[in-house]
Amino acid sequence: MATPVLDVRGLAFAYPDGHQALFGVDLHVHRGERVALLGPNGAGKTTLVLHLNGILTAGAGSVAVSGMPVEQKNLKEIRRRVGIVFQDPDDQLFMPTVRQDVAFGPANQGIKGAALDAVVMEALERVGMAEFVDRPPHHLSFGQRRRVAVATVLAMEPEILVLDEPSSNLDPASRRELADILRSLDVTVLMVTHDLPYALELCSRSVVLHGGVVAADGATYDVLTDDALMAANRLELPFGFDPRSIGNVPH
Repeated sequence: MATPVLDVRGLAFAYPDGHQALFGVDLHVHRGERVALLGPNGAGKTTLVLHLNGILTAGAGSVAVSGMPVEQKNLKEIRRRVGIVFQDPDDQLFMPTVRQDVAFGPANQGIKGAALDAVVMEALERVGMAEFVDRPPHHLSFGQRRRVAVATVLAMEPEILVLDEPSSNLDPASRRELADILRSLDVTVLMVTHDLPYALELCSRSVVLHGGVVAADGATYDVLTDDALMAANRLELPFGFDPRSIGNVPH
């Protein structure tokens, strides 16, 4: 079996105030998978994500990316390999133009000149935002800013793309456009979401986190149609949405 792109073993973590957020999480994601990370607020999802590129450091257990341990000496390379797109694009976009935002990471890696321009334009083309390259980010709609935030991460050519609530605050057209983009990307995806229809549409596998442990790990359709599991983990489908009426979505 190939080395997982993401290999989390026995991960436990408590915040300085003593609040224990993770109690021994095991999670293995292989190249090319698209996995949804589901669970109620306070389940530990964000805490887990912040360990994946070393923003937080494990109290116990380990995290490795393609066999490379997430530890201090590897952080620069880990942060290139694990691209996190935060829920609020304004946490990620801080330069005067879209071009400068997307160029920021690759420029820090030493790419410059025509090569840098090519990387920037390719990343923007992948998210359908090339024509906005010289716009100030604050002149863009929220959905456009989220797509530029994805481009800033893609420009680093990550092995795994981690998205925190990617569909939140998007209108229906922007939500669909982002789904089309995510489907088109040849990259491993871990998607933290409360949007269960989005999880079903985009991710064949779902991992449910509850109380700082993995409560379930299986096909998204199976998770969403297991009424007892859903109730036990405070997961609610939107009114009128029934995965059974759609069937198991092909990917």
